[in-house]
Amino acid sequence: MALTRRQFGRLSIAAMLAGPLASMPKISLAANPTGAPLHGLSAFGELKYGPEYPRFDFVNPDAPKGGLFNFSVSNWGYNQNPQTFDTLNTFVLKGNAPPRMELCFDALMVRAIDEPTAIYCSLARSVEISDDRNTYTFKLRPEARWHDGSPITAHDVAFSYTLLKKDGHPEIAIVLNNLEAAKAVDDETVVLTFNGKQSDRAILTNALMPIVSKTYYEKVDFLAATLESPLTSGPYRVKTANSGSLIEYERVEDYWAKDLPFTKGLYNFDVLRIEFYRDRQAAFEAFKKGNITFREEFTSKTWATEYDFPAVKDGRVKQRLFPAEKVPSFQAWAVNQRRKKLANPKTVQAIGHCFDFEWTNENFFFNAYTRGQSFFENSEFSAAGKPQGVELKLLEGLKNAPEPAVFNEVPMQPASNGSGRDRKLLRKANQLFQEAGWKRQGTQLVDETGTPFTLEFLIRSPTFERILGKFVANLKSLGVDASIRLVDPAQYQKRLDTYDFDVSGMAFRFGATPTSESMQQFFGAANADREGNRNFAGIKNATVDELIGKIDGANSRHELAVILKALDRVLRVTHSWIPNWASANHRIAYWDMFGFPETKPDYSFPIETFWWFDGAKAKAIGKG
Repeated sequence: MALTRRQFGRLSIAAMLAGPLASMPKISLAANPTGAPLHGLSAFGELKYGPEYPRFDFVNPDAPKGGLFNFSVSNWGYNQNPQTFDTLNTFVLKGNAPPRMELCFDALMVRAIDEPTAIYCSLARSVEISDDRNTYTFKLRPEARWHDGSPITAHDVAFSYTLLKKDGHPEIAIVLNNLEAAKAVDDETVVLTFNGKQSDRAILTNALMPIVSKTYYEKVDFLAATLESPLTSGPYRVKTANSGSLIEYERVEDYWAKDLPFTKGLYNFDVLRIEFYRDRQAAFEAFKKGNITFREEFTSKTWATEYDFPAVKDGRVKQRLFPAEKVPSFQAWAVNQRRKKLANPKTVQAIGHCFDFEWTNENFFFNAYTRGQSFFENSEFSAAGKPQGVELKLLEGLKNAPEPAVFNEVPMQPASNGSGRDRKLLRKANQLFQEAGWKRQGTQLVDETGTPFTLEFLIRSPTFERILGKFVANLKSLGVDASIRLVDPAQYQKRLDTYDFDVSGMAFRFGATPTSESMQQFFGAANADREGNRNFAGIKNATVDELIGKIDGANSRHELAVILKALDRVLRVTHSWIPNWASANHRIAYWDMFGFPETKPDYSFPIETFWWFDGAKAKAIGKG
């Protein structure tokens, strides 16, 4: 995309070759002009949509409103839990909230999910950037209203940012780390001031924070876990909330923004319903009966062998593959290196050698997956081979020198012979255990004090018991007292938040343009021991921190890719996570009663916001 640069220009690739990125000054991206009201912001280029855009291209502007969407959620954030809930307060660490509570709140700006990194004014009608790029002045839309009819003011916005930075969930508070102040100038003008340490791209996440009611939370404890629905303003509000079993959100018919371009063709279902099941099979049975009408299938065996029920055979239920988003992702086992027994990277490598992906893929996954390798899988940010060119110069110029292994071929997960018990890999695992200081004492692996090596895999679904079975058996054959611990959803989340686990599997998708704030959450030392943070492995590595710090200096997507490839390479050498498997598609099953645009947006897949209920289809399958 073309980009209007200001007078000072930008660093070129040639300049990077002349001097490593370590010496780059912090300069502005100039992707967004200063001193003028803007309708949107972008990271590296011009916005796809102009000031008078009628709607986003990925929606159907004529989508009908109506119907019920009863679905199993495939993603969630903050303190949300897909298996249970005991609070409606989703923006704090305490409690387990239901997914999609965020749809009840507005933000200053919204993402366009058909662009890699672009946001557009929503609650705000314009944003102006100061010359030093540390201050953002937002003018609010005068028609913006809370669901009780009272106006949303700049005082609500200033209050929200101050509150979220102080008491918000760590996922929010860390993002707001460089926000110095939020001040209401008048009812329609709010100013966000940063401390100068932020990147220009920080605003692309900061402007997406939920806005809460100042009047409401001056009377109600923001940190309390409560099933009382707060005062909200978004396209949906809570209709029914039965703790642990059911949440329903109803579309707000008189939503203040319903006719504006950033909502046209969106928020089409009258009711969004989420039913909570602690057991995957129970949820699947509910889908087979038509009680749940949309499901993303994450179990390949089920996808391959269990979609043979009558509604599939007669066409009432459809199966379809949708391509995954063009965003970096990774799925892996986090190994909690805060624990002394797991602190040595060779111990983690040894554990990884006991996982036979090839056998698991054939016997459980019907060869539906590829082996995960990178922290930025399926993206341009994944490292390969040996570092060369600009990436090599960057690594060589770091003040905190990387491990020598970083300059070798990038580490790859070992491939097995597919037997489930590859003796060559198990011999290598045994060797790595010995190099890490473990020794065999009878049938047990023990440390220097004679303490047996115990290893617990923490899970919240019985599905993983069979997948982990061979993995655990191989570990036991080498003397590790390995076990699987199934806990209830609330306990699982609590143990993750407090880092009370040995090993646990997780999957994440980053934004299309990862920021220093997001990388700090997952891999940075500063918040590694902060409860509720996502640095589950407890990575504390000076080289990693230095590379994260350089993300703010990237002046183009190419320069960002160089930094992230180097970061991926360094992270893989820490052996703090064990990548497991990856997929190039979403496996979607749904009762044939919905409409959706044939062209899927590239950077997100929020089906509940841009699909719609098709009454004629529903009637044809007996659900009209």
